[in-house]
Amino acid sequence: MNTGRREFLKSLGLGAGGLGLFSLTGEAARAGIQEQVRRVRYLSDAEIARDEDFWFPVQQAFNIDRSLINLNNGGVHPAPRIVMDAVKRYMDWSNGAPVYNSWSVMRPRKELIRKKIAETFGCSPEEIALVRNVTEALQNVLLGLELKPGDEVLTTTHDYPSMKNALYQREQREGVAVKTFSFNYPPKSMDYLLDRFKENITNKTRLILLCHVTNLTGQIFPVRDICRLARERGIEVVIDGAHAFAHFTFERDDLECDFYGANLHKWMMAPIGTGFLYVRKEKIKKIWPLFPAPDPQGDDIRKFEHVGTQPEALKLAVGDALTFHHGIGAKRKEERLRYLRNYWAQQLEKIPGIRILTPYDPAMSCGIGTFTLEHKDIGQLNAYLFDNYKIIVTPVGIPHPTETGTTISAVRVTPSIYTLLRELDMFVHAVREFMTHSPKTSTA
Repeated sequence: MNTGRREFLKSLGLGAGGLGLFSLTGEAARAGIQEQVRRVRYLSDAEIARDEDFWFPVQQAFNIDRSLINLNNGGVHPAPRIVMDAVKRYMDWSNGAPVYNSWSVMRPRKELIRKKIAETFGCSPEEIALVRNVTEALQNVLLGLELKPGDEVLTTTHDYPSMKNALYQREQREGVAVKTFSFNYPPKSMDYLLDRFKENITNKTRLILLCHVTNLTGQIFPVRDICRLARERGIEVVIDGAHAFAHFTFERDDLECDFYGANLHKWMMAPIGTGFLYVRKEKIKKIWPLFPAPDPQGDDIRKFEHVGTQPEALKLAVGDALTFHHGIGAKRKEERLRYLRNYWAQQLEKIPGIRILTPYDPAMSCGIGTFTLEHKDIGQLNAYLFDNYKIIVTPVGIPHPTETGTTISAVRVTPSIYTLLRELDMFVHAVREFMTHSPKTSTA
């Protein structure tokens, strides 16, 4: 062990053998992160992304099951210890007298959480509704906007099924028309994606549903340019930010959007069952809430929160997730996620028969990466990874860019800030081993 690492372990109160890691408290981990932040304050974010000593205490801030290698953090992310400690603390206190502690004390305190989310997103607290997930957030808007029979709603084949199902329900019940289109991936540029929207807008288009970043390939879209294009034509745009918020850095004004929904239990690493809906203040009146509220056509953003009794503890613990996020540094976190994606993807693409479907351009992607195989079975790869190495990845079916109704089988990989480089090395080794020894199939 080198001197630098030994001194670093001492700063965390750990022996050279590292046995103290298994009892490292959330407070100790936070102190270690703070010390590392001070140490690297003169380095660039890209340099910090490659500094393993900086990320060591961050990795230990999570109570992770290291008997698995979880590379599906994009589905739902584990929360760090300080967040889970807060959940338990608030839950226990609420349970002592829920009719008072939860309703009269904890519920009013969530107004501070609203302010903190608004500060991070760059908007007014009166434009942020605290909801359970991005599905609830966006279906408020997708089902609450007034549309007439024959009005057209435009989205891509890569947008999330739960959101498209809301549109298809309106199509069946109300006669609106849902139009989808595909695109080449990885695309050659952001302008290409903007042009695909231009080509598909018609004089009947009244609403666009747009993923900020797709869950299939991690493709980031030019949200601001699409919002400007739509605004010129009187078209509303609803942004699905499920995989974007706290994944890479941006604020509301960078997007110029009117409606935005996000999970907080993905890249913000808040408790499962937390999210937010942003609606520009002047647009709130025109959206009917998903659950009926006392004043459904009023302009109070809280009308989107009338879902009955719910655990207020989860919302209050979002404050600890925000503290953790900002303590690391949003841009540092972004660069680390991008570095980890590049680390495994650039090794895999050298293996014959593997094609990376996610662009490397930092404006077009971050921590999510997807690849496909030539003449190998994706299902067999997934089984091989788990059965032999206990590696969890995500099989996805991506709509073919030109063949309607056809999908391309692929694997989505989403490591996170607690992921070890040696775990990614094992992943790359396992994929290489599979590609070398598994039988070929007749189709890609």
